[in-house]
Amino acid sequence: MEDTTTTNTTTGYSLTYEGNGSDFFGIIIVNWLLTALTLGLYYPWAKARKLQYIYGTTLLNNSNLTFHGTGKEMFKGFIKAVIVFIIIYAIFFFLLWMKMPVISILFLYLGILCLVPLAIHGSYKYRMSRTSWRGIRFGYRGDRNELFGLFFKWLFFTVITLGLYGAWLSMNLRNYVLSKVRFGNLEFKYNGNGGDYFILNLKGYFLTFITIGIYSFWWYKELFDYYVNHLTLHDNEKTIRFRSTATGGGIFVLLFTNLLILVFTLGIGYSWVATRSLKYIFGHIEMQGDVDIESLAQTETNYTDATGEDISDLLDFGFVI
Repeated sequence: MEDTTTTNTTTGYSLTYEGNGSDFFGIIIVNWLLTALTLGLYYPWAKARKLQYIYGTTLLNNSNLTFHGTGKEMFKGFIKAVIVFIIIYAIFFFLLWMKMPVISILFLYLGILCLVPLAIHGSYKYRMSRTSWRGIRFGYRGDRNELFGLFFKWLFFTVITLGLYGAWLSMNLRNYVLSKVRFGNLEFKYNGNGGDYFILNLKGYFLTFITIGIYSFWWYKELFDYYVNHLTLHDNEKTIRFRSTATGGGIFVLLFTNLLILVFTLGIGYSWVATRSLKYIFGHIEMQGDVDIESLAQTETNYTDATGEDISDLLDFGFVI
């Protein structure tokens, strides 16, 4: 009698960065020149060109990602973001003029804090929607109002605990945002724990201090491990797990060499530093699972408002929280 029992097989997936320092330098130098010549107005097109190159040279199973965002979209978002900041600062200076310094400062801080969850939500919604792999779009399904309420609840706990809750704030944000990301019909999940993250950082601070900074490279390695190892990708009962293979010694060599390149090239070697860093990051993330990514279904829609992306830039915090 023929055995019809099926078994799940584990599959490896390749994730690599194939960018070249020389090619990236050409993009960076042109971006710098055009941004300077246009007094900053070219910045949205510069950022779009940079992201198109980075995404286009990032390969999953030998097929590149594609970033569909454009300078025009980002410029519109940039104008909206600037207007938001102008309004906040106009009210701030008006309150100062009305001789209400305490209220003006409170308003400024509250206004900037309100922009943080809006920037996170908007940047993820835009960046994910404008990213695809073999024509299958990523997406972000977070709710702006929900994230706004959660952020201020977690921020309140952080304030009343004099910052101790900050580790839970960071992990709660990461858990919420990354678990709302979609890749076609696949769902990302992130399950970081604030307590574990707090202990990891407490140990890192302590050991870095007593080793006069030497342990910092292993601390970076442990943070990288924690960020990567708690991320999974799901298709119903099937799962892809991410695993870090980074080492403290490898990160030491990477960062020390990057520093030497920047110092001895007077900053000109930035493109090679960025390329080396991306190659190391993607080269030390392993993916194992039983999901057939060759048969992904298109489920996500386009979203072209880059306002959140540009507010994130103006607030000067990175895309991945």
